Amino acid sequence: MKTLVWVEHDGATVKDATLSAVTAASKLGEVHLLVAGQGVGAVADQAAKIAGVGKVHVADDAAYAHALAENVAPLVVELMGHHDAFVVPATSNGKNIAPRVAALLDVMQISDVLSVEGPDTFTRPIYAGNAIATVQTKDAKKVITVRGTAFEKAAPEGGSGTIEAVGSTGDKGLSTFEGQEIAKSERPELTSAKIIVSGGRALQNSENFHAIIEPLADKLGAGVGASRAAVDAGYVP
Repeated sequence: MKTLVWVEHDGATVKDATLSAVTAASKLGEVHLLVAGQGVGAVADQAAKIAGVGKVHVADDAAYAHALAENVAPLVVELMGHHDAFVVPATSNGKNIAPRVAALLDVMQISDVLSVEGPDTFTRPIYAGNAIATVQTKDAKKVITVRGTAFEKAAPEGGSGTIEAVGSTGDKGLSTFEGQEIAKSERPELTSAKIIVSGGRALQNSENFHAIIEPLADKLGAGVGASRAAVDAGYVP
């Protein structure tokens, strides 16, 4: 069984969320990676060194410079002719790409996987995490998002995957990148943080949220989360 893993990266380095996805994919069989972007040679070299990786497919084209899901999904579908499963970390990008791939393949997506119980059987949270469901799929092609904190990170060194260039499927013209405002933080991302400090309505206002939650998170080396009520009330941007 061959599994294709979407490599989450910032254009220069592989993000930690990818390492957890590789671990999940390794439980299904042979692991191949997909690095898509513009000028991503260094990312491909780094990805090839991840332990357990057999092959790295590299799509280097301006159409993938900002990982627009409308452009990436057709590329993945083309590669899925030679793969049995597509695994992505449950990041914003991953959760944007995976449903489109599933729709194009006409299969059911399996979301937020916590464990791989077999080649077609997985566990995932339901009811806001209050229960864990075991799900089984009959789809020949599988599209899976994995919760990074549920899997150990694969070793970033020690692998010797081969790098293979793949052709671009081009810009589909369905979306356009306009710009981005990136908040910089020394705290770990929520998708990969082992510890998360979260606050909600009980903190009463934005000042209390920042005065109480952020120092505690910094002390613990944790990510910062907030309830929907706290976000709607403007406690956090």
